[in-house]
Amino acid sequence: MEQRQFVNSDLAGYGYVGFANLPNQVHRKSVKKGFEFTLMVVGESGLGKSTLVNSLFLTDIYPDPETSSSSDAESIGSINSMKSQRSKMNDLGSNLNSEFFKDGNEKTVKIETSTVEIEERGVKLKLTVVDTPGFADAINNEKCYKSVIKYIDDQFEKYLNDESGLNRRHIVDNRVHCCFYFINPAGHGLKPIDIAFMQNVDHKVNIVPVIAKSDTLTKIELTRLKKKILHEIKQLGIQIYQMPDCDEDEDDEFKKLCVQLKEAVPFGVVGSNQIMEIRGKKLRGRMYPWGVVEVENPQHCDFIKLRSMLVTHMQDLQEVTHEIHYENFRSSRLANPSSSASKNKVEEEKVEPLSGTEKALQEKEHEIQKMRQMMAMMQQEMIKKEQISSSQPQLPVTGPPLARVATLPNSTRSVNGY
Repeated sequence: MEQRQFVNSDLAGYGYVGFANLPNQVHRKSVKKGFEFTLMVVGESGLGKSTLVNSLFLTDIYPDPETSSSSDAESIGSINSMKSQRSKMNDLGSNLNSEFFKDGNEKTVKIETSTVEIEERGVKLKLTVVDTPGFADAINNEKCYKSVIKYIDDQFEKYLNDESGLNRRHIVDNRVHCCFYFINPAGHGLKPIDIAFMQNVDHKVNIVPVIAKSDTLTKIELTRLKKKILHEIKQLGIQIYQMPDCDEDEDDEFKKLCVQLKEAVPFGVVGSNQIMEIRGKKLRGRMYPWGVVEVENPQHCDFIKLRSMLVTHMQDLQEVTHEIHYENFRSSRLANPSSSASKNKVEEEKVEPLSGTEKALQEKEHEIQKMRQMMAMMQQEMIKKEQISSSQPQLPVTGPPLARVATLPNSTRSVNGY
């Protein structure tokens, strides 16, 4: 029987074992498994959050409002039908108006997630974008960041439960790895809502400050605004994401890139999904009467720098989330398991604030339930009365005393009457 000779393709001479191929094995396994990343965008409405995310990843994570006009028409029709049904409730008239104005003061922030799989040169990335519509849109914005904190803690809690469970092979990582916080360029610095949000969230997620719509500012105004924001962040002790220093064995170009990225914080960005052709080149930009703002031109905005920071330090963002933010959450939960359990119960018992019409409908349902309970009690009382009357013994059929007196002769009646 012939023996096949073992051939080692990695054999490179005497003294070579093969440990140098371990990074290649990790690379092949990582590429096959794919990568997961969760990005949260927070900011006021109208600052171009959706446009910037679509421009960053060259995908339509958020659909164009014009393409969804038909669905909007259907939703408007459903809203009109709901209004016609609610108008039939005549007893809610005055209460609805008062509750409607109260609702604007208690508007809550919604959490919307969009997941898309992006593939580039054989590398797959499962990107989850968490949007926060309604942030800073209410009259009273003191507690608008609490729903964001609750979402971040819920993702930590889910990961902790999956990690301590029996099946740990396929754990889905939905923890928020990075948060782009959009700052209004017309605010002349940080607003009170910006300070409150970053102070309450900086120990739970990596915050990257972004100046939205920087094309509304000149270069001098943008530089001045960046310095003022950094000064306020340092003065207030807010912890934003700090990019790591380069190693000594890195290339000089990479070191220069890291220095430029650190100097660009906070990033002044411009987003656009419109592709136009200028001088024979197709590019993304915004057309103005005085010229064109090129999104991917580093001389016009920091869009390319923001994308480079996100792609270059994506692994570091995940490591900081896992080793610092998640470990802090995990240690606090394991140190006080009873308090965490009671906190979860309290949060489960909490009811989300309802709008004026929903409150009125709920009160009406309570009244209907009370009426049904009263009807059931009355029916039970009637049944009991019928049972009591049927259980009583019946007397023999005899005439009453007056009837017996009436049957006596006339003489007896006259004597008795006398």
